[in-house]
Parts: sequence; structure tokens; C-alpha cells
Amino acid sequence: MLVLGIESSCDETAAAVVRAGGEVLSSVVHTQIALHAPHGGVVPEIASRSHLEMIAPVIRKAVEEAGCAFADIGAVAVTYGPGLASSLLVGLSAAKGLATALSIPLVCIDHVAAHIQSAFLAPGSPRKRDSLPLLALVVSGGHSAIIGLGPDGKARILGQTLDDAAGEAFDKASKLLGLGYPGGPAIQKAAMGAHGPLGHVFPQGRISPGNPGLGGLRADLCFSFSGLKTSLRTYLAANPDPDEERVRRIAAAYQDAIVEALASRCAKALAKGGYRAFAVGGGVSLNAALRARLKEVADEAGVPLLLPEPKYCGDNAAMVAALAGEGEGITGPAAMLLDATPGLSVEG
Repeated sequence: MLVLGIESSCDETAAAVVRAGGEVLSSVVHTQIALHAPHGGVVPEIASRSHLEMIAPVIRKAVEEAGCAFADIGAVAVTYGPGLASSLLVGLSAAKGLATALSIPLVCIDHVAAHIQSAFLAPGSPRKRDSLPLLALVVSGGHSAIIGLGPDGKARILGQTLDDAAGEAFDKASKLLGLGYPGGPAIQKAAMGAHGPLGHVFPQGRISPGNPGLGGLRADLCFSFSGLKTSLRTYLAANPDPDEERVRRIAAAYQDAIVEALASRCAKALAKGGYRAFAVGGGVSLNAALRARLKEVADEAGVPLLLPEPKYCGDNAAMVAALAGEGEGITGPAAMLLDATPGLSVEG
């Protein structure tokens, strides 16, 4: 069966055609970076307007590139949360309309669960069902969470950010340093050019066990990046107008803090044992320093590290369609009644 996937949870308009079992026949992503760059971050109204303009041509292109016709599609899969409400509505409405017009099933997919699936899209990668129980790290502009998938595939959040996501922390730092948007690639590029240490260590946002925001989660598996941004702002106030080399060193030290915060928590989660694999997904998983450090963490735990191909790190529709092709998601009459759910939890 061919599954048409649609993704519009934030600022990427995406569509893909995937054969059930994981073969990606097409994956089209229209990025809005140029629209949001002047603002240093995603503006919801701008994002939704762009989705409205691009959703139809992106879907048509995905079907054309797959070498099939709409009549060949067996199901339509779409992200219904979490994300920006106005953006989610565009993709969800388009998917409902297509499913109705083509008289085929609609499958509503959790965006975070789809990011986990992205680690299994590479040719030759194992099936997710064969890698359970699984530990996953989903890390992006809107999400930073450690998730355990049990033998039955059911997700449980083990730790998450209590404030900002790692991707947002990169964006804010890049803006403070004048490096541009999006922040992750800009910080990485600057950090790679650094010669020597900064001589300053940025905080990793350790959380006290009594923090009311934990909601029952373990403090040592949760993240906090708001203090890191404040620390950078304070450092720049005390050390104004850094030259290019100092900016590179600042970027490297800041990146190190984010990478180690993520890696150390994952190491603690893996130390519990019992996991067959460690999967990573989300836009920040493209960061080279993070990928290298997580490889060390996985090796120390004695489990394989499953990373998405670069083209599937960011938001895309192939991961959405692939997850539906695995038989996951909400379908049937219930799917048609679903509304966009910005605060959707991967735990269901």
C-alpha cells in the first residue's frame, strides 16, 4: 500500500509518498526559513499563511515524484499535533479533504512519534518493532524529550525540558551573537572554526528534585535551557563586542553545554538497561557534535545508535507516512473527528 504523508506542524510544508514497510518514494519539503529569518524565529501567522499557499503544490509534487497517481494512494497520513495550531489545521484540513475525495482511510499521527520513526527510514535500518524496547531522544526547536518505548511500542516520557527546547536555545544564542537564523547550523559552523577554549563554562541546567515542574519525572533526566540563554546574555554584557575568534569560542562553549546536557541525561537513562537500541530524531539531531557524543554514549551502553539521515532530521512527511505504514496512528471515524491538538503528548 502507498501512504501519502502530510506534515505542517510548524514552518515546513511537507508531503511524501511511502510504501508500507518504509520505502520512501518521494519526500518534498518547502521551507519557510527566508520568511522567518528577519524575525529570528517562527511567526505563527506567517507560517500558516505560507502553508495555505504551498500545501496543494507540495502534495501534487510529492505524488508526481513518486511516479504514481492519486488513485494509487491507499491512505493519507497527517500530523495532528503537537505543534502550532494554525499550522496544524492547514495540513489536517487538506488531509481530511483528500481522504474524503479519494474514499481512502485517514491516519492521524503524533509528530514526536514520527520523529522517532525517522531513525528507521534509512535503507538497511532495522524495523522499529525489532528494536523494542527502545530509548529515544527527540530534540528540535520545539521538543526536547527522552522517551522510552516498551516491548509493545507504547511510549512513556522519561525526561523532558521544563522550559525551552534545545533548538530554541540555539536560535536565541545565534541571535545574540549575530550569527543569523536558524541558529543550530549557524552555531555549529561558528563552533567548528574555534581555535582554543573560551575559558568559560556555560551551565547545563541541572534541576533540583523538588522542582514543581517535574510532575513526577526524574530531575536527572530533565532539561532546562532558559538559564543557559541567560548565562550567555550575562557573559556578553560583561564581555561586550567580541571579535570573530571570540564569537567562535563562545559558540563552541555554548554548543558544548547543550550537547553535554542532552548526552548526560541519555547516558543515565540508558544505564537503567534493558534497551535494545537508542534512536534519535528531530532537527537538532543533525548537529555533528551531538551525533558524535551520542555515539559515545551508545557505545558505552552497548546498544546501537540509530540516527536519521540528514534529510529526515528536520520536519518531513516521510516519517509521518512511514509511521502510518507501520499500522500506528488513529484511523477510522475517530480520525475524521480529530481536531488539531497543539499540546498533544506522545504518551497518548
